[in-house]
Amino acid sequence: FFPSGFQVAPETKAVMKWLRSIPFVLSASLHGGELVVTYPYDYSRHPMEEKMFSPTPDEKMFKMLAKAYADAHPVISDRSELRCGGNFVKRGGIINGAEWYSFTGGMADFNYLHTNCFEVTVEVGCEKFPLEEELFTIWHENRDALLNYMEMVHRGIKGIVSDKFGNPIKNARISVRGIRHDVTTGN
Repeated sequence: FFPSGFQVAPETKAVMKWLRSIPFVLSASLHGGELVVTYPYDYSRHPMEEKMFSPTPDEKMFKMLAKAYADAHPVISDRSELRCGGNFVKRGGIINGAEWYSFTGGMADFNYLHTNCFEVTVEVGCEKFPLEEELFTIWHENRDALLNYMEMVHRGIKGIVSDKFGNPIKNARISVRGIRHDVTTGN
């Protein structure tokens, strides 16, 4: 997943191990520096190309997840192009990560490729390092959007894969026709 010679920090390794040990299905990474929701892939298949659209096989689902967050956020859903994040208004406040800028080693790509977890990245504001007194406002701007996003965990297919005796089958591969990305059952 990482380029050769790339050093993985111990805390990153610990998070990767944790993600593989618990069957998460939905997550979000919160960042500062812009006001937009991005979704995988963050790394372009053509690393020499910047800002190149790089969809996953689950593009429609990722767009739906990103829109669920963006549409419930009072500022991201504001149609003014003169505000923080206004350059994403015509896109509905969402963008494919690699189309915005390509980078390797992101959590959203890792989760999609190596776990059953779908992750979006939420850029919560144009200040990379907001002041303490701004945090309360940022929280209130994002609270309902986070709740709306978390409710998306109930979308899709759910169930138990079991053998003929009703025993759950661990690590069973589940394929959906037309989507070239399998998931596996948990413990």
